[in-house]
Amino acid sequence: MRNKGEKNDLESRLPVSVTRDSTVSLLKVLTTLIVFVVGVVIGLTSSSHIDRYFTFQAEQIIANNALADTVSRANNNNNNNGNCSVCEKEDCLSMESFVRPKILIHGMSDDELFWRASLEPYKEDFPFKRVPKVAFMFLTRGQLPLIPLWERFFEGQDLNKYSIYVHALPGYVLSISNTSVFYKRQVPSQHVEWGSVTLVDAERRLLANALLDFSNERFVLLSESCIPVYNFPTVYKYLIGSIHSFVESYDDPSRYGRGRYNRRMKPDIKLSDWRKGSQWFEMNRTLAVRVVSDTKYYDIFRRLCTPACYPDEHYIPTFIRLFYGPLNANRTVTYVDWSLGGPHPATFSAVNITEGFLKSIRNNGTACSYNYEKTHVCHLFARKFEPSALEPLLNLSSNVLEF
Repeated sequence: MRNKGEKNDLESRLPVSVTRDSTVSLLKVLTTLIVFVVGVVIGLTSSSHIDRYFTFQAEQIIANNALADTVSRANNNNNNNGNCSVCEKEDCLSMESFVRPKILIHGMSDDELFWRASLEPYKEDFPFKRVPKVAFMFLTRGQLPLIPLWERFFEGQDLNKYSIYVHALPGYVLSISNTSVFYKRQVPSQHVEWGSVTLVDAERRLLANALLDFSNERFVLLSESCIPVYNFPTVYKYLIGSIHSFVESYDDPSRYGRGRYNRRMKPDIKLSDWRKGSQWFEMNRTLAVRVVSDTKYYDIFRRLCTPACYPDEHYIPTFIRLFYGPLNANRTVTYVDWSLGGPHPATFSAVNITEGFLKSIRNNGTACSYNYEKTHVCHLFARKFEPSALEPLLNLSSNVLEF
């Protein structure tokens, strides 16, 4: 047995040991709690970063796939049109590319295209050597069967004096050699329906695309059945030297003229302003810019000149009559034979092609006005010629047409 002194000594030491053990236990609990809390915080933070990382990666993958898909579609579109090219940065941003675009395929809508084409510099002189060009604009449903004749017409001529634009049905690609002057000369197109405002749309689309080349000074609209009746030097000198445009615009009192007028066009277009004329026009750059810039009068025709009105025969003749009459010679330079009557002119096949026939188109004995003087050279082009007419035309071109 412990004595009383030992008992008291034990009792005096016991609280200290118990206290120490309790303190150690408390510290262990606190340490464990702190480690747990820190672990939770680190876990949540890491989870957040991981989520953001994978979300970012997913977004990047989606964005990259979308970009790749867009580029693929653009490349496919260019391939479908036979105009697949790599656009170098320095070329795309150069002055040369801006004033004389070499690639005709683009992604602009009509509104964007017309806005771009309506840009007109106020500065008179050009920051580059400008040789005025004639833009030959072909409006066709498909193939150009008379291309061999046109290629002979352009053969050996200065490339700085002309440019070619072709508006065919969407998706149609001309089947021609890559050495042809018509190669890669198709512009972005839309569906065209005879007798509707879509014909006017196609004409304005051709004008707008040609206006992107600041060297183009004269613009002539042609069809797949048109032929030149003079050689290139004569045509070029005639058009570049003219102080007027050649848009036929006359008052037709019959039901085929005034009879197509819609009274709801007043007061902007009165009956006395209503004009009719050949669809196949030729105009200078000033008028071309005004035509593609117009929205007010085009919209009137789009809404109110519906089938049986034929906007392609009235819109440009009326628009020119309203605002730019003094700039117009008020005649066409494209010969057409309406002597048979009906809604369409006469068509010429192989049996019609003779030396005398072609000479009668070049000079039929009547005179017309050119720069306020009389001349017997009134028609530079003629239509409508069937594909069968090609061979006899080629046989007579050097002797009669002089090319």
